[in-house]
Amino acid sequence: MGYPHKPHAKETALLSKHFGDPDARTYKGWAKRGGYEAWKQAQTMAPAAITDVVKESGLRGRGGAGFPTGLKWSFMPKEKKKPHYLCVNADESEPGTFKDREIMRWTPHALLEGTLIAMRAIQAEVGYIYIRGEFTEPYAIMEQALAEATKAGVLGGHKIHLHRGAGAYICGEETAMMNSIEGKRGNPRIKPPFPAAFGVFGMPTTINNVETLAAVPHILRQGAAWYKAMSLSNPKSTGTKLFSVCGHVRLPGNYEVTMGFPLKDLLHELCGGMRPGRTLKACIPGGSSVPILNREESEGCLLDYEGCVEKGTMLGSGGVIVFDDSADMVYQIMRLARFYAHESCAQCTQCREGTAWTTKILERILAGQGKMADLDLLLDLSDNMTGKTICVLSDSCAAPVVSGIKKFRTEFEDYIAGRKQPVMVA
Repeated sequence: MGYPHKPHAKETALLSKHFGDPDARTYKGWAKRGGYEAWKQAQTMAPAAITDVVKESGLRGRGGAGFPTGLKWSFMPKEKKKPHYLCVNADESEPGTFKDREIMRWTPHALLEGTLIAMRAIQAEVGYIYIRGEFTEPYAIMEQALAEATKAGVLGGHKIHLHRGAGAYICGEETAMMNSIEGKRGNPRIKPPFPAAFGVFGMPTTINNVETLAAVPHILRQGAAWYKAMSLSNPKSTGTKLFSVCGHVRLPGNYEVTMGFPLKDLLHELCGGMRPGRTLKACIPGGSSVPILNREESEGCLLDYEGCVEKGTMLGSGGVIVFDDSADMVYQIMRLARFYAHESCAQCTQCREGTAWTTKILERILAGQGKMADLDLLLDLSDNMTGKTICVLSDSCAAPVVSGIKKFRTEFEDYIAGRKQPVMVA
């Protein structure tokens, strides 16, 4: 990706303020911009006091689940009978999402500072930043930033390790990531026990997303009330959110807006609307694993946790995938199902067999060999894949299939009835 776009007047540039500024990558450059001041402040505070500020701010996890960050930190044991760990999820494997890599690429010290503050809050001695293997440039930049911070004595008694993944989608799931850090196969673990009780190396562990931690220094410096006030619709969704917009828009890229910002305005104003001569057909607002919205739902959706749920989808990771009226929704849904079938760790039968079977049925429909009964079969398969596995990968495959059939059923029927030219997929 090239240099970021010039911020739009309706953006709220908080985490993205220094995107495109190479000087902000360095320790000296970050310090000139107020970097590590929040970390200095945190070192004068009790761990519980840091947690309380973050809890009061309303910050929720930006990796997809949206769980309250301060509450998650509070689950860590208060007594220090065992070592505590922090794991930073920088895998960013969700299709349509590309914001965490930009934080690491332009403001690596923002992530390091947030990591250090979180480590103090949960009393962790060691932190692991788990970076997706394909992120060669962000990894090199983070490596340099960590070396600079270490040389400057910023880390104190804390140790932070960069751990490279091997490009497995499933390692974005927190327990699979912990297994990977331990050198094991990246299979999700059954919960309970939860990471706060039995995490990486069997020790109390907290897992946070890159964007989540990058917001923490701002909260500490400017206060919980300041952050909490940034909300356009629902007080349960506070602060700003980075949205990675891709697909059929004129200006794809990362956009940072206040929670509750209208999806319609994001697409048509900030992203310049659809391509010439085209109209909006559908949108996935939270990465490929959440239900698809049709045009009407998209244009009435507010971008916060509650606003997306109200429209039958989720905010997720903020990966906004846009389809205009030229898109073949059957083909696009097949591509998503194929991705999840390929990335399944094969540990659970419902996922291993369900994702593969779903893909084969969709391929058959596209080839003009489908039956009307296949649509009910796909829905039945999806029901058996949802909420019945160790992790939510099979749910992620089912979400676009169910929402796609519900909202674009005629497109499936056109292939089955022979009204549409078959598509042979390799």
